[in-house]
Amino acid sequence: MPVRSEWRKSSYSGNTGGECVEVADLGAPGVGVRDSKYPEVGILTVSPEAYAVFVAYVSG
Repeated sequence: MPVRSEWRKSSYSGNTGGECVEVADLGAPGVGVRDSKYPEVGILTVSPEAYAVFVAYVSG
């Protein structure tokens, strides 16, 4: 069954059609991450804590 949620792109993503990821709060399973160009391929689901560590790391 597909996950229905509000997916959002990074504010750093432009409108040029380049590569980017989208994220969504999936509730109990955690945070979903998917490729914006191929959303039908699948979703990587991580815990909110793991996602927070990732964001802190890439934010630098």
